[in-house]
Amino acid sequence: TTALGTLLRCFPCERLCGGCTVPPAPPHPPRALPPAMPPSRRRLPPAARLPPRTFHSYLPHSHRTYSCVHCRAHLARHEELISKSFQGSHGRAYLFNSVVNVGCGPAEQRLLLTGLHSVADIFCQSCKTTLGWKYEQAFESSQKYKEGKFIIEMSHMVKENGWD
Repeated sequence: TTALGTLLRCFPCERLCGGCTVPPAPPHPPRALPPAMPPSRRRLPPAARLPPRTFHSYLPHSHRTYSCVHCRAHLARHEELISKSFQGSHGRAYLFNSVVNVGCGPAEQRLLLTGLHSVADIFCQSCKTTLGWKYEQAFESSQKYKEGKFIIEMSHMVKENGWD
């Protein structure tokens, strides 16, 4: 026999009628359910086919939140907002008590509008966009309240969940 003839005999329809040299798979027992389809082959609704959002933390949907404008990773709850009257490197910024899904770069000293501070740039863990900075140390006593707090520029945030 030729190789082409062998290939043609190995099609599933040939296996059903016994024309193939490969023994057919045993039939399922009566009333048995077919084997579960692997997750990658299940049919999902169109919205579920989008790439998964793999963030380190998810904030509750019932709370007003701020998210990264570039990838929609959750950044902070509205309850963590301290002030809306801050200035970032590229425009207005908000001061937050705590944030999620951000990474920190190395601390460095910068002379800001309010004096000398030790700050570390923060970036979105998901898309790696620089969002603002974290105040590590304030050298003036009137600025000590900023230590451990986060600045996120408004141009990198979007409001989500429950804003009217």
